[in-house]
Amino acid sequence: MPDRQRVLALIDRVVSGDHVGAIEDYYHPDASMQENGAEPRRGRDALVAHEAAVLERMTMHTHPVATHLVDGDLVVIRWTFDMTDAAGVTRRLEELSLQRWVGDRIMEERFFYDPSAARKPFEEG
Repeated sequence: MPDRQRVLALIDRVVSGDHVGAIEDYYHPDASMQENGAEPRRGRDALVAHEAAVLERMTMHTHPVATHLVDGDLVVIRWTFDMTDAAGVTRRLEELSLQRWVGDRIMEERFFYDPSAARKPFEEG
């Protein structure tokens, strides 16, 4: 079970932009990630490779997290990401991440978000 400080340290790491390092340091070697209803990706090495490939295609700005919950081995984080592709188009994605921790590492993570938001260009205003 993670303590609140460990969860806050993970959040800080992601907000700082070190998504790959966060996976390396906070995920169990046998961890899985699942996008909405898709098949989960399995194994920390595969998760790192997938995240690195995403970050090669776009830049990611992670907004500070205002909402997170820690309840025993379960953690929920409300993330907001601005993703900018090579053409300079930015899209904003808000998602909930439901995590199951084993000890001080994430074993399972499932993301819940509106997939249409990931396709719609975001404009300040």
